[in-house]
Amino acid sequence: MNSFPARDAQRRAFLSETDFTDSHLVPMQQDASFRRYFRLDDGEHGWLLMDAPPDTENLTAWLDIRSHLADLGLRTPAVLRSDVPHGFALIEDFGDQTFTRLLDGGEAPDELYAQATNLLTHLHRQPNVFLDALKPYDLDALMAEAILLPDWFLPLIFGKPIAAEDRYRYCQIWEKVFASLPTPAISLVLRDFHVDNLIRVPANLPLQAIGLLDFQDALIGPMAYDLMSLLEDARRDLPPGLAEQMQQRYFEAMPLLEMENFKLWYRVLAAQRHCKVAGIFSRLALRDNKSNYLAHVPRVLHLLQTHLDEPLLWPLAEWLRAHGIAGDPPEVPTDYRSIRRALNLSDDATD
Repeated sequence: MNSFPARDAQRRAFLSETDFTDSHLVPMQQDASFRRYFRLDDGEHGWLLMDAPPDTENLTAWLDIRSHLADLGLRTPAVLRSDVPHGFALIEDFGDQTFTRLLDGGEAPDELYAQATNLLTHLHRQPNVFLDALKPYDLDALMAEAILLPDWFLPLIFGKPIAAEDRYRYCQIWEKVFASLPTPAISLVLRDFHVDNLIRVPANLPLQAIGLLDFQDALIGPMAYDLMSLLEDARRDLPPGLAEQMQQRYFEAMPLLEMENFKLWYRVLAAQRHCKVAGIFSRLALRDNKSNYLAHVPRVLHLLQTHLDEPLLWPLAEWLRAHGIAGDPPEVPTDYRSIRRALNLSDDATD
């Protein structure tokens, strides 16, 4: 990856080709990716500099999917200028009113989650939702995510890699689960659809009042995924009954949907996502020294536990119990740096 001084020089070179040459760059809080955002302190705050290093981030995908979602009637940031080879874009600044902040500020969850659910039903009803450039959310992609639990979460918990035969058995279980599922209803899957990535913006139409922030990893896959991602949030607890209420709202707006098929995919994808997220949060700590995400792991394990009574997932539940994950949740270590050294990972990263 580029050194910090070199990357800063590239940012300035990019801005020199715009009207913001002398703008002060105010860094915004970084998310779990390697992307960074800078607010242009020009007195108006109308634009952000997106810094998407080309060796780790796919700016082309972001730009293409942004345009496609806008064509489908959704609100994505306008782009003033982009430089794909160097990984920069000047994009519309949607402000600070993420749904997370609105919820934390006391706004009614029912209304905000209803707006987000309405956005999904609009997206899923579009006949031209499929984009040729998007890859399928297929078995290989689902397995690459599910395997993050034994590859990163178990080493975090036990301080050593998992045995090869146990890892192999875990993969076999998931492969059989997905092979046993019926053909799903499919759509464009944003994959990170949750309140952190939704933001209130001024608009005359309700659908245009929600700005989308994170969509570059979109694929074509099971329609249940994004609703599940919204309602099974790794970072916050939902009020009791809200998830069921929003599911019912979704079903009423999608009368042609096979409900039992959708619900089965929803539960299996929820278990898969929670396994993935437990692994991602562990990897962020062990590999990238971003330990703040570990605080959410107990919630993730609780959400995973709620789906293990699904008969199709019983073999997974048995495997998780055998490895000390199902049932009483394991304690998440706080001294992850010593575990990093035990796993022969670099200890050079800094928060």
